Order: sequence, then structure tokens, then C-alpha cells
Amino acid sequence: MTHTDLITIDPVIRPIFSQKNISVHVLRLDKCDPVVSGNKWFKLRFYLEDAIKKNKKSIATFGGPWSNHLVATAAACKKLGIKSVGYVRGEKPEQFSHTLKTAVALGMELQFLSRDTYAVEKLETSKQITSYVIPEGGYGQLGAKGASTITEFFNEDQFTHVLAAVGTGTMLAGLAKSLKQATLVGIPVLKGKETLAEAVKYLLPTTTCTWTLLEGYEWGGYAKHPPELLDYMNQLFVATQIPTDLVYTAKLFYATEQLAANDFFKKGSRLLLIHSGGLQGNQSLEKEKLCFTTGNE
Repeated sequence: MTHTDLITIDPVIRPIFSQKNISVHVLRLDKCDPVVSGNKWFKLRFYLEDAIKKNKKSIATFGGPWSNHLVATAAACKKLGIKSVGYVRGEKPEQFSHTLKTAVALGMELQFLSRDTYAVEKLETSKQITSYVIPEGGYGQLGAKGASTITEFFNEDQFTHVLAAVGTGTMLAGLAKSLKQATLVGIPVLKGKETLAEAVKYLLPTTTCTWTLLEGYEWGGYAKHPPELLDYMNQLFVATQIPTDLVYTAKLFYATEQLAANDFFKKGSRLLLIHSGGLQGNQSLEKEKLCFTTGNE
């Protein structure tokens, strides 16, 4: 199964700002596909390939009510003609989120699990033989393998650092698998740096890549978005015409600007930010909060 079997891969690399003799470019993975967007396709691709090889007729996966992963999986399965089942963390809401509505529209069957049983059910469901199970967020060796192919879309020699937002750690591990000389910097979007570090290391038996996690840019925790962060997203868009999401990429861009301003990088450094998509998550906001639209509306 090639890239073009499901989506058109056409990421854009463009400069966004330069300060203190530091250049910053961004790899726009959000440009790859309007639904199977950003890094989600890369993390899914080898799971899907494996499911097809094993002649599985349905794929099950997990996520919260605003999970980009659920939507991406539903969209990919629809294109492949495979049934999809999403196990959603939390009780069934009276009104579905935009994410859940989109997943249903794409043909995904939703099953709701209480938070108390979510972790247990994830383990038990993984033992099913009728469905092919993809872990939450695509976390696992196949997800990291897919994420490692992101480096095919830029010339590493042109950059001293690659920066990415970190949720499950799958993309960071994948990048670390394939980077040879650039320093890899991960910006956690949720609290618990030590746990994230262990998750990345688990997927990296060996690597020659120098990588690090820089905490302090969580803005209160996963998906937290105080007014100041939304203001930053608007200001960034006005300046660059690049839309970001409140969970991942806004925190990545903000952290990069702060690190550059505080002399974290040596003069002459050349940075590449990975825009990992996820823009549909902004649909949880009232429309007037952002000065740009974010797709799937």
C-alpha cells in the first residue's frame, strides 16, 4: 500500500521567522489531506497495511471525544472499505462533539467506555481476533515505523534541529529512528515528562539520534487552552497565515519562539518544526475565538 492509495502527500516547507540569526522553517503535514491529516496518516499506514495483509474486515481503536486519531482512522477505513470501531473514553454524551459526529459520518461505530474501565477494555479488546486493533494514538512499533518516514519529505542536511509536539511519543520515536545528525527536540503537550520519556524509549531500542523533551509549555495540561494561548494562535496566523491547533502545534510554535528568544539555540541554528495537523480539534471552540477556519466545517 503506497501513500497515494489513500491520500496525496504534498507537504510544504516554508520559512516562518528568523531572529538572532536563527532560521525557522515548518513542514506543513497538515497540507497532506483534509481529514487523514498531519502525522496521523504516517502513524496509521503500517497498521493498515498489516490489517490488509491479515485480511481483517474491521479495525478497532481508542480515543477521547476530541481524538484526531479516531477521525483519521475512520476516514482511512472508509477509503479502504474496512469497517471501523471506535472505543471512546467516557460516558456517551447527550450531544456528540464535532469529532464524534465526523467519525460517525465516516462510518465509524462508536462504543463508549467509562473512564474507570477504559484502560482495562483497551487491554481486553486487544485480544480480540475478529478486529485488527490499533493502539490509542497509533502508539507502537508500527506507528513509530510509519512516523519515521516523515523524514523522507525534508532534507535533514539543511537543519540543525527538528522540533515536534509530543502526545503519545510515537512521532518523536519515529523521527528519532531515522534522523542521523539533527538534534530532535520534543515539546510535551501534557504533564508527565518522565512517563513520556519512558514511552519514547520503549519504542527506541537503539538510536544514534540526540533527542530531548523540554517541559514547561503545557499551558496547564493536555488540551488546556487559556485565552493567552488562543491570542497567540491568532497572532501567529495573522503574521504567517499558518493555522495551528490548541492541543499540539500552537504549543510547539510558542515554545520555539520562547526558546529562540531565550538563547536556547546557538546562533546560526536552522530549525524545522513539524506541523502535525490536528486542526479539527479547534472545533471545540466557539467560532469567534479564532480568526481562521480549521477544516472539516
